[in-house]
Amino acid sequence: MKILHLDSSITGPASVSRLLTAQLVAAQLAQHPDADVIYHDLAEEPAMHLSPAHLAAFQGGPVTSDALGQDLALGGRYLEELFAADVLVIGAPMYNHSLPTQLKSWIDRIVVAGKTFRYTEHGPEGLLPAGKQVFVVASRGGIYSGESPAKALEHSESYLRGVLGLIGLKNVTVIPAEGIGLGPQARERAIEEARREIESLYQVKQAA
Repeated sequence: MKILHLDSSITGPASVSRLLTAQLVAAQLAQHPDADVIYHDLAEEPAMHLSPAHLAAFQGGPVTSDALGQDLALGGRYLEELFAADVLVIGAPMYNHSLPTQLKSWIDRIVVAGKTFRYTEHGPEGLLPAGKQVFVVASRGGIYSGESPAKALEHSESYLRGVLGLIGLKNVTVIPAEGIGLGPQARERAIEEARREIESLYQVKQAA
């Protein structure tokens, strides 16, 4: 079994999403002690943003710098890891109502026409093997669920579900941690609720 674990928060030890993705991976390892874990701290070692030089190289043009060559190789490795993984654990904090740019850069490397999806006469079709599980920790400073007036500004979880579904990853479980910016008590409450949800997920799996 292979687990791909991605963190993208820039807040380091203060990160809620990092705390909860670590709990998710620990729960997976408790069930599968021999699992291999591939970890990327996308905030510390981000991929480059796509550029005209990337596009030229994708189209068969020259690789114009060592940095570009290394980044292209990193993108290839991201694809290999994605295809090999049985479980993905993604930390997705909300920044300005969307994803961190570091996580978006990873997405831009793994959503590739002809490799992870293809266009057909019936629309796009995902090419990733069925059965992969995805767990997303969606940490947010405010409240964006239910009847919240801010719901229309939620562009992180909805985007992730859509783009992962595009490449064939439809078995997605989102663990929200909302309201962490509304004071210390709200933060602790959000963390505890998310922790209980993770524990409940794995209790259900064990019972099954």
